[in-house]
Amino acid sequence: MQGTRRDFHERAAAGAISVTAAGAQAKAPIVPRGKAQACVLIWLGGGMCHVDTFDPKAVGDPLTNKTGSAYRSIPTAIPDVRVCQHLSRTANLLHRGILLRTLTHPLKVDHADSTNLLKTGRRTSGTVVYPSLGSLVSHQRGPRDETVPPYVVMGYPNVTRGPGFLGSRYSYLYLTDPESGPVFMKRALDVNQSRQRRRLDLLGLLREKAIVRSTGDLSVREYNDAIGEAQKLMNGSFAKVFDLATERDSTRERYGSVFGQRCLLARRLVESGVRFVEVAYDLNFKNGTGWDTHRHGQAGQHLLIEDLDQSLSALVEDLHLRGLLDETLIVVATEFGRPPDFDGQGGRGHQSAAFSAALFGGGLRTGQVIGMTDELGRTVVDRPISVPDFNATIMTALGMNPATELYDGDRPIPITDHGTAIAELFA
Repeated sequence: MQGTRRDFHERAAAGAISVTAAGAQAKAPIVPRGKAQACVLIWLGGGMCHVDTFDPKAVGDPLTNKTGSAYRSIPTAIPDVRVCQHLSRTANLLHRGILLRTLTHPLKVDHADSTNLLKTGRRTSGTVVYPSLGSLVSHQRGPRDETVPPYVVMGYPNVTRGPGFLGSRYSYLYLTDPESGPVFMKRALDVNQSRQRRRLDLLGLLREKAIVRSTGDLSVREYNDAIGEAQKLMNGSFAKVFDLATERDSTRERYGSVFGQRCLLARRLVESGVRFVEVAYDLNFKNGTGWDTHRHGQAGQHLLIEDLDQSLSALVEDLHLRGLLDETLIVVATEFGRPPDFDGQGGRGHQSAAFSAALFGGGLRTGQVIGMTDELGRTVVDRPISVPDFNATIMTALGMNPATELYDGDRPIPITDHGTAIAELFA
């Protein structure tokens, strides 16, 4: 691969020292390097309202259209830092976390484009399909265990989660039911072992012929490799990861809802050696709209926040008790925030000028809040965090160099669109 990490350090070393007019030597900036081995991305698609969660302001009133937060705030484990009252469990664990209160991006507040930006770090392009964060981590760090997939998604597949120009080798294994596992790992009820064996033998012959006839077609070879990886998973012990019934009842109850069981499975996947897990919160039935709290969705938003609070806190505590939090980065993210104003029906619109995310564990310097918004949460007052900087921070925490260049054909593409990691988070 061109543009490797070694190349970067050699170039950096070559230009590291320059002599000033006074004869003093200037040192090149030190690139931080994190120690996390795995990442769990909790994706709150739809636009989590920052002023109703991690960046509370003075309380407003949707009934009278009074601008402000929908709920009162409570203190946290970080002195003088407050969060929404419905995040009481998470509040007590913020010494193990970091609040990023000043994410910002310039896109119009469209769900598709903003989601693509957050997931890939790039604006949509007509000529290049950019890889997702999970695929980039898989590509740069590789599998932690050859018997398990490096990248798993709990949610519906789409291009924003895909490998883009990296190719299908760096795609994801996805599932929608945390307890049944991937569909391909289970035989149909009317297919016994003997019949399954005959099917696999026939498939093997077809694969061999396809490779011979492909005359070097990369897509055919990648598809063949994907079949081989799937068969390896079917015949290994990976399927046991999805048997949540082996967990204590008290543990499953601690995690809570369907979303909570996804977070529990994320812990088990990380324990099994998966490098990157995305847990999508797409359970609209709790308030009818999910995190996209227009109109009546706002009235039931507290149900989502309480659900997040229970599941997230359980994941943080569980990983800590198992000695895995320091090497596992938990990222809570969304595509944009929501304004402090209420619309005519008591809901909220979209806002990308300022919104929040949270990080936990990952060997970072936790117990911090980065950035400050104005008194209503409309704009960034101090320490804006761009999407490339956000992605660079995640990659750096995972031991990656955010200055690395990849290649789409002959075209060099930096993996973070020139992002810089948040230095305060690294010791």
